[in-house]
Amino acid sequence: MVNPAQYYEVVRRPLVTEKTTVLQGLRNQFTFEVADTANKLEVKKAIETLFNVKVVAVNMVSMPAKRRRVFGRPGHTPAWKKAVVTLKAGDSIDIN
Repeated sequence: MVNPAQYYEVVRRPLVTEKTTVLQGLRNQFTFEVADTANKLEVKKAIETLFNVKVVAVNMVSMPAKRRRVFGRPGHTPAWKKAVVTLKAGDSIDIN
């Protein structure tokens, strides 16, 4: 038995934007920010365990760091990774 707290380290938070909301309705896909070291199998197991759903596919996207200026000083936002999870027809996750 794996401790569920380990799955919360893999799946950090759901991403709720206009685009991800459309994907939820059209394709039954949900988007999450995940750990930089996570792979597709870890994300699939974490989502299935935490939300009690059946995952059909997982697509991973590495988001690059971006340059930003804060009070005139150069800086950057950190790089991060997101996962687009496709669920079996009929399954759903209540993110709200």
